[in-house]
This record gives sequence, C-alpha cells and structure tokens, in this order.
Amino acid sequence: MLEKREFYINGQWVSPAKANDFDVINPSNEEPCAVISLGDQADTDAAVAAAKAAFETWSVTSKEERIALVERILEEYMARSADMAAAISMEMGAPIDMSSTQQVGAGGAHIKNFLRTAKGFEFERKLGEHAPNDRIIYEAAGVCGLITPWNWPMNQVTLKVIPALLAGCTMILKPSEISPLSSYVFAEIIDKAGAPAGVFNLVNGDGVGVGSQLSSHPDVDMISFTGSTRAGIAISKNAAETLKRVHLELGGKGANIIFADADEKAAKRGAMHCFNNTGQSCNAPTRMLVQREIYDDAVKAAASAADSVAVDIASKEGRHIGPVVSELQYNKIQGLIDKGIEEGANLVAGGPGRPDGLNRGYFVRPTVFADVSNSMTIAREEIFGPVLSIIPFDTEEEAIQIANDTPYGLTNYVQSQDGEKRSRVANRLRSGMVEMNGQSRGAGSPFGGMKASGNGREGGVWGLEDFLEVKSVSGWAE
Repeated sequence: MLEKREFYINGQWVSPAKANDFDVINPSNEEPCAVISLGDQADTDAAVAAAKAAFETWSVTSKEERIALVERILEEYMARSADMAAAISMEMGAPIDMSSTQQVGAGGAHIKNFLRTAKGFEFERKLGEHAPNDRIIYEAAGVCGLITPWNWPMNQVTLKVIPALLAGCTMILKPSEISPLSSYVFAEIIDKAGAPAGVFNLVNGDGVGVGSQLSSHPDVDMISFTGSTRAGIAISKNAAETLKRVHLELGGKGANIIFADADEKAAKRGAMHCFNNTGQSCNAPTRMLVQREIYDDAVKAAASAADSVAVDIASKEGRHIGPVVSELQYNKIQGLIDKGIEEGANLVAGGPGRPDGLNRGYFVRPTVFADVSNSMTIAREEIFGPVLSIIPFDTEEEAIQIANDTPYGLTNYVQSQDGEKRSRVANRLRSGMVEMNGQSRGAGSPFGGMKASGNGREGGVWGLEDFLEVKSVSGWAE
C-alpha cells in the first residue's frame, strides 16, 4: 500500500503538523490502496503563509517567465503520463485505457490551450484612442485556494493550477481526499519543473477541514471550487466573511433534446455519452428528451446501448466502464434507481445491484428509464452514475420548457438536422454550454454554467481572466 502522508509546502515535502491518517480505497476491489494524511489548521496556515510570501515576487514576473515554467510543466507532465494514468485508474476507477486517453489527455490538452492563450494575451492594453494615456492592467488575483473533485482529477487540476500560474497567482491545491494520488504526481511534476518555493502548495484534507479553512482564511484572496452544488453553497457562505472572490463549477442535469429529424445514431450516441466515465461527469446528458414520432425507436436504441456496455475492473485494458468511486456514491445511486422504479418510471435496461460476475467493487449496471416525467426524482437530482432518464415531448416549445425546468444550467444538447432550429433552441436554453449533433466544443472554449451549476468560466481566455483583477490607470507615460 502506498504511503503518501506528506504535503508539499513552500517547495518541500513536509510531514503533517498532526497525524490524521485516511485510507484511499480502490473502488474496483473496495480495499485500501494508499494512506494519506488529512491536514489541520496548522498545515493550511503554513501553506497559505508560503503562498502569500511567494506572491510578492511571482506576481511581478514577466509573462515570458511564467510561460516558460508552464512549458516545463507540460514536458514533465507528458513524461509522467503513464504514472498519472495508473494513479487515476487506481484511485477513482477509470479503466486504464480511458484513464490514459481521456483523463490524462484532458490535462495535457488544457495545459497546451492555456499556453496558447497566454502567449496571445495582453496583460497591459490601451483603454482606447479617445484616452491615449489610460491603461487597463490585468494583474494576478492573489493567493488562491483551489479545491478539486475526484471524478476528472487532472482535467480540473490543470483548469485551475495552470491559468493561476500564468496569471501570476500563488496557490494552495486541495484535491479530493478520495482521489489524491494523481495530485501527488502533479506536485512532483511542478517540483521537477522548477516552480519557485511557495508558488504551488498541496495540502490534503476534507471539505469540512482544509476546504473550510481555505474558504474562510483571511489571507486567501480567491477560491476556485469544482464539486457539488451543496458544497458550493457552503463555500460561498464561508467565504463571504472575508469578501473573497469565489468561482464555482457545480452540478448539472443536462437535457439532450432529440428532435424527429435527428440523425439515426443520436439516441445511441446520447446514451453512450451519459455512461462515459461511469456517468460521473457534471456535464453528462442524463435527461434524454425525445420527440414523440421517434420515441419508441429511441428508447430501444438507448436500451440496446446500455446492454452493450461492458463493466469491469479499472486495471483491465479495454473499452468497458469501471466502478463508481466510493461506497457512498454506490449507495446513493442504488437508492435513486430504486426511487425511479418506485415512482413509476419504466425500467428498460439495467436496474439495481451489481452486474453479473462482479460481487465486489462499486460496480453499477448501466441503467435506462423510459416514460420519465420531469417531476420524478431521477429527473430532478444529479445521480452521478450511469443512469439515463428518457422523457417524451411533442413540440419544440415543450422541449425547451422541459429542458429549462431544472435548478441546474451547465450543459444541454440538441440533435436535429435543421440548422435554424438548432440555433433557435440553443439561444433559449438556460445553460452555460450547448453542444449539438455530437460535435464537441472547440479547444479553449469556456466551461461553466448558470443557476445552481455555478459561476465563472474555466478554459481559454475566460479561464485565465478568472484569475486576474482589472486595474484602470490614467496618466500613463508612453
């Protein structure tokens, strides 16, 4: 079993101020695979103090210096990709092939995209020709607390750490205590790349402990958090006392609107997207809204897709899905599947319990419910597992109404071969992102939501600006 009790503070691996061991569980076999330590207030204070001291010099480095550091991080990240994939697969259950390509690949892509963004970003610019001696200065927001989730570890770590570094911020990373091993590898990468002491710090802990300590700390200027809406609300309240900036990327309950003129693979594609990463994605299209004319065929296609999905242990190569991350998540998902049956949804694939042949591990059967109403629990709550709800609709107006009838507003999806209709519907969907006809959004596009899905944007120029303050200066000398 791995022993990873130390924290990375002020450029050194240090022991926790007080022993507080926590087992990291391999979700494929329910056995401990590593032990970490959960931090205490003294550890948080030490990391914040290091970041605050380092801010004085790092915040005034040149853009070129910061880019050079991130380029070295990218080189080392690619060199450690196999180690990173193994860590993610073991800690949160992503199958090793998926971990190598999607999980690790997402982090590499974000680093590259932020480098491109930073190289073209003007940190100092003119207000306009009408005010030739006015300047707009973009400067680092300050000391940042970065709190990341377990479901896409490197996707979220790189979306926060890299733009913070490029902006000139210093930081304390608190990864999820459930999946901390990949962040240890990342801290080693940062160290090998030669980040100045105190610029990047890592302290493990839970939300009640280190998470709350960061969000209330008077010397932390900004919190960037990805996780549940419930936790986002708690962080916002905790941060209000010190008036720090809070950027939140929270939950989702995405609607995938499939019109009668959609391509014939739309239902299967939507179901497979829902099941990717074992359904543990905040932007998963978990509500499939299908126009009545093609409803029966879509239900059959989605059920067939679910039945075709293999489920197996994370260490095995192949195109299967792995377990969900923890016993807590497994029990929550099982309870919601039971709730769907109890409330009268039509179970057409999957259902309660583990798949055949898997009696140990947090494995969930890919599940499809048809004839769901948008008032049912499975249509209202974020399940965060491989569970799809199919809802019929008749008209475009009804589809928009159902899609928007949710507390969330992260990602919605539209499937139609009528371009004008797609654009019309996209304009009316209350979400931060809309993807259409299976086409992913371009590199560097902003990721984030509205309503209970949070605020702020990650990725591209928007993600960099999230870590910058804007200063207006008059009387600038040419």
